[in-house]
Amino acid sequence: MLLGDENPANFALTLLGFLYWGGTLWLMSLRYDIGFLGGGQLARMSIQAGQRAGLKCLSLDPSLESPASQIAPSIRGELKDVEKIAEVLRACDHVTLENEFILVDDIQKACELAKVPEKIIVPGLHSLHLIQDKLRQRIAMMKAGVPSPNAVELSGDGEQAIAEIGFPMVLKVRFGGYDGKGTYYAKTLEDLMKLKPTWSQGGWLAEQFVPFKREIAVMVYADSDSVGCFPTMETVQTDHVCDLVFPAGVDASAVAIAAVEAIDGKGLYGVEMFELSDGSFQINEIAPRPHNTGHYTLDWGGVSQFEQHVRLVMGWPTVPPHGRETCMANLLGKLPSGNHVQAIQDAISVPEVFFHWYGKIDAKAGRKMGHLNAVGTDSVKRAIQAREHFYRAWTTV
Repeated sequence: MLLGDENPANFALTLLGFLYWGGTLWLMSLRYDIGFLGGGQLARMSIQAGQRAGLKCLSLDPSLESPASQIAPSIRGELKDVEKIAEVLRACDHVTLENEFILVDDIQKACELAKVPEKIIVPGLHSLHLIQDKLRQRIAMMKAGVPSPNAVELSGDGEQAIAEIGFPMVLKVRFGGYDGKGTYYAKTLEDLMKLKPTWSQGGWLAEQFVPFKREIAVMVYADSDSVGCFPTMETVQTDHVCDLVFPAGVDASAVAIAAVEAIDGKGLYGVEMFELSDGSFQINEIAPRPHNTGHYTLDWGGVSQFEQHVRLVMGWPTVPPHGRETCMANLLGKLPSGNHVQAIQDAISVPEVFFHWYGKIDAKAGRKMGHLNAVGTDSVKRAIQAREHFYRAWTTV
């Protein structure tokens, strides 16, 4: 079709095509310091940390309206598209991931296609390989002697799981589950058999049920020379989604570091754990990236998890973390909802409360839209109070 086509619709489509491909070629002609595979809120806040240091950042995401694309250049593409991943690899000196669900095989193929070494990617692909399969992750923990629930493959008629795990047991999808998605509980054999249509196709594990007292989390950072931790935080879950995060008053850093070392981790890792009634800890899951439980660090007065992440990706020295008591409260989508700006104005009447909005277009029910941090004494009380003010104003339309 020629630009001189008399059909206005055809002309407009052609022009948009030229603009799209021209813009893509222009983006690829630039050189970026860090590329992010994924364009959600974790990439957005990491990019903001990088931009403060003058770094040029690029993201890959299926949506052109992703949180990251609103503040920095982006490529539109699926995260399983090897060619699109290769585009990012070609354009960037360093590359990291927003989530652990991009298959290592696809990233390796993209490295070959882009003719770049795997070492430009943080976290390393070996640790990513162990993490993204929850059964491999469990086996790595048990092999290294890190406290962790026993887990086995769930297959056939479940005989191995019944014999080695027993009841109650937890069923988890091995790849891709998060925020409780892909997790079920079987208290009895009858429960397990009712769920058989779900797990019988393969790709599931069964693990021991842990009668934990509470859930905690530690952000661990590691490079070739050193390893360290942010404080141990208590995490309160509502419907399997992180609701509140605040200081736990205990130190689980030794177990968290051991878990990261068990997978030869380099970079930033969110280590979720169970605290048992006797005060001991067991590993729940590991995420090789910034994590919801580390968002409090944006306002606590010390280095944030996002700046630490950028430093690790760039190969820069890390900063020992320390800051004031802070509570983070997630802000989830509500229907109906109105103007979040006005709602924030109402909520910050509570002293020392700071808001972070992710720029997501649709406020779907239960979707993570932002978070707030309450800093200082009585932080939990003030975080809950500020969030109540916010929801009251936001859902009044």
